[in-house]
Amino acid sequence: MMSLPDSDSEDELPPGWEERATDDGVVCYVNQQSKTSQWTHPRTGRSKRITGELPLGWEKYYDEQSKRFMFHNKETKQRTNIDPRLAFAVEEPTLNVAKVRQRFDSCSTALQVLHGKDLHGRVALITGANCGIGYETARSLALHGCEIIFACRNLASAAEAIERIALERPAARARCRTFALDLGSLRNVQKFVEQIKQSFSHIDYLILNAGVFALPHTKTVDGLETTFQVSHLSHFYLTLQLETLFDHRTRIVVLSSESHRFANLPVENLTLQHLSPPAEKYWSMMAYNNAKLCNVLFAQELAQRWRQRGISVFSVHPGNMVSTQLSRNYWFYRLLFAIVRPFTKSLQQAAATSIYCATANELTGLSGLYFNNCYFCEPSKLSKSPALQQQLWALSERLILELMEPTTS
Repeated sequence: MMSLPDSDSEDELPPGWEERATDDGVVCYVNQQSKTSQWTHPRTGRSKRITGELPLGWEKYYDEQSKRFMFHNKETKQRTNIDPRLAFAVEEPTLNVAKVRQRFDSCSTALQVLHGKDLHGRVALITGANCGIGYETARSLALHGCEIIFACRNLASAAEAIERIALERPAARARCRTFALDLGSLRNVQKFVEQIKQSFSHIDYLILNAGVFALPHTKTVDGLETTFQVSHLSHFYLTLQLETLFDHRTRIVVLSSESHRFANLPVENLTLQHLSPPAEKYWSMMAYNNAKLCNVLFAQELAQRWRQRGISVFSVHPGNMVSTQLSRNYWFYRLLFAIVRPFTKSLQQAAATSIYCATANELTGLSGLYFNNCYFCEPSKLSKSPALQQQLWALSERLILELMEPTTS
C-alpha cells in the first residue's frame, strides 16, 4: 500500500483525489493522477453513502448534452455535476471486524488515536477518572473538546485532576465536572445516576474504568466482597440505570484485563460464593481475575441485548502491569510494578485502546468485541460462553433486586 501524506484529519482526501457519487448514492473516490477509482476512502479504507433529500434550493436534473445528471442551485444559479450531499456523506457500518484496518498498536498513545478529531459537543462519563489510566483517558478527551463527567469517590482528587488539565487547556476546565460515585455502595450509585439524569440528556461515551486490585478480604456496605462489587456489580447497575441516556451514538467501553484468561468461574451452576467468596476461600489475585472475566462476560451479554438499539459495547485490555495506583494495596505488588515499569506501557499508551474503542469511526456498527493494543483480540474461551454470560447477568440482576429492595420499618 502506498504511503499517503500526513493530515490533521483521517477523513481528508490526499492530494489528487476527488469524491464522486453514483446515481444510487454510493460514494466513489477518483485519483486524477493515475486515472483510477475505488469504492473505499484512500485513507480510512471505509465506504460511504449519501442519504436524504437535496439541500434547500437544490434540484437534480439530467443534462442531455453532457449525458449525465447535474445539480442546480436555484438561488445562486450554480450548476455542478458534484452532488451537494457529498459534504454530509455517512460511512457504511463495518459489519466484519476482519475488514477493519489496524491503524494503531501497543506503542500508540491516546493523543495519537485522537489526532485530528474534534469532540466538542460529546459527553464522556468515566469512572475513576481522577488518577491513572482513567485520568489520561479524561485528559485526552478533554483536550479534544469533549465534556467529561469525572465519576469519582475522591472529589478533591478529581478537582486536582481537572486543574492539571486546565493548566494545559484553560478552556477545558468548563467542560469537566465532578460527581461523587462510591462503587462500594449500590445506594450511592443510585444517587449518582439521579444527579447525572438531572444534569445531562445524553451520554456519548461511557467508560467503565474504575477497579481495585490486591485487596485483603473486605466487604462493602452491601455485604459483598469488594473486588467483585467495585469492578463488576456496581458498574453493571450503573450502566443499566443510565440506559435512558444512551442511543445509537453511544459507545460503552468496559476495562478488563488479560488476567481474565486465568479466572476459575464455573460454566455451570454459577453462585454468589464463586463471585463473592468468604474470607477462608479468598485469594486477591483470583478475585481480580474473576472480576476481569465478569467485565468481558458483561460486555458480551450487554452487546447482545442492546444490539438492536445500535449501541456499541467493547471490553479492553489496557496493558500489562501499567504503573498506576492499582497496586497500592500490597507492598509486594508495588515493588513488582516498580521493577517492570521501564518495560510496560505509559499511561498515555494504556489509555489508547479505551479511547480508540470509544471514538474510532471504523468501529461503527460493531459490538461485543474484545480489544488489546487498539485492535481486536480473541478473548478467553470461558468469556465467550453464552451460558456463563447469561448466568452472570441473571445473578447480578437478582443481587441488585435483593440489595435495593425497600426496607420496611
